[in-house]
Amino acid sequence: MKTIHKAALLLVLASFGSIVSADVTLQTKEEVQGTWKLESTKNSLTDKQAIEREDTWVFKDGKLTILHIPREGSYYDQAPVPYSIEDGKLKVAIIGSSRFDLFTVVDISDTNMTLKGKYGGYSYYVKK
Repeated sequence: MKTIHKAALLLVLASFGSIVSADVTLQTKEEVQGTWKLESTKNSLTDKQAIEREDTWVFKDGKLTILHIPREGSYYDQAPVPYSIEDGKLKVAIIGSSRFDLFTVVDISDTNMTLKGKYGGYSYYVKK
């Protein structure tokens, strides 16, 4: 009888653990639409220090434009690229290529968004 209780408890704890760490599944492009300031990035959730960023990501009419990207002491803007939602994830075209970046939305609200890149990096945004 004790084994059944322990097994049931482990099952309940495992299900709560998966709910807590669940990613957000996007349904439409409108969920990310707007202007987002990229505040910082981390290579993993366990990194102690974040890398401060200055980019602004503008999602509008199915296109993503990245503005104010730092490079060698100055800034540049990226030309708009198409983005879409595929299997609940954010799919962004790479300029000059048929490839794309795929982002999982870890968290999103009216004011904040956290994206996880396909190689594990995390990006933290604030809505402008």
